[in-house]
Amino acid sequence: MRSIWNGAISFGLVSIPIKLVNATESHAVSFRQIHTEDGGRIRYRKVCELEDREVTQAEIGKAYEDADGSMVPITDEDLSHLPIPTARTIEIVAFVPEERIDPLQMGAAYYLAASGAPAAKPYTLLREALKRSNRVAIAKFALRGRERLGMLRVVGDAIAMHGLLWPDEVRAPEGVAPDAGVTVRDQELDLADALMDTLGEIDLADLHDEYREALEEVIAAKSAGETPPEAREEAAPGKVLDLMAALESSVRAARESRGGEEDAPAEEAEVRPLRERGTPSRQTPKETGGKKSTSAAAKKTAAKKTAGKTAAGKTAGKKAAAKEPAKKTAGRGTATKSTTKSTTAKRAAAANTATRSAAATNTAKKAPSRKRSA
Repeated sequence: MRSIWNGAISFGLVSIPIKLVNATESHAVSFRQIHTEDGGRIRYRKVCELEDREVTQAEIGKAYEDADGSMVPITDEDLSHLPIPTARTIEIVAFVPEERIDPLQMGAAYYLAASGAPAAKPYTLLREALKRSNRVAIAKFALRGRERLGMLRVVGDAIAMHGLLWPDEVRAPEGVAPDAGVTVRDQELDLADALMDTLGEIDLADLHDEYREALEEVIAAKSAGETPPEAREEAAPGKVLDLMAALESSVRAARESRGGEEDAPAEEAEVRPLRERGTPSRQTPKETGGKKSTSAAAKKTAAKKTAGKTAAGKTAGKKAAAKEPAKKTAGRGTATKSTTKSTTAKRAAAANTATRSAAATNTAKKAPSRKRSA
């Protein structure tokens, strides 16, 4: 990689020779302006307004435009006398926790490469010190004619520097948030959590610029004299007035894009469809002329009566079961009395029979004696 700046890192009394290398690159497709009639290039020429002629780069200098429109020329000699100690030095001024840096301040990123063998040892020292302290270094440096603020941190085995905006260059978010007081319900937060869980995490390396890829296909087709591919038409999203409905639709769409509900996280929040506005709840029976409510009341009354009869029957059964032992005991006493009466009657009948037999025997004995007398 080609360096864009050479200098040194000032780490106290330690000086580390380094080279500044761009850490990022743009893959955007750029266009040129042409004349649509003949395809000729449109170029911008640097013309002096006073002489009305094109001038070369060597004839061009710097100037500051005053409020009244007058120009104040500034030469390179004027700039060379400015008190900038960081003209060729990245001067570390502090070490702070990384969370102290507002992401709004972060700008372009650079890699700091050790310049030559003598820089290897102090470079490694600074890198390992940053690792062990879990902090970043805040530094000042000069680039492209102005002093800048930077943040040094460890990326792999290298030291990277992020250009930072000065604190007074970051605007406060005044008038950005909604003015009206908005209340967010717990159900809406639950659906938002479910949507976040469904989307889950992603490897940033899997993301790519689909617009640039489609644009390259169009350019390739035009270069080959072919018809450019037509972009697929996506359904325009409907106007959603209900936030809950929009969240539910988003959760369903996210699940489908992730391969269905079976691939959804196991601990995601349960989402239940909400009833439409103006539609009664399913748990509440609909009333049609009072018929269904009357029949329901009648059913409830009949059920209560049946339950009352059942309870009364159970109570009567218990009482009958309690009286049955007493009846059995009484029956036993009655049977004993009947047996005694029948035994007495039998004995009396037997006695009468014996008496009658004895009387008949005596009468038979007396009858012959009366014949002899005659």
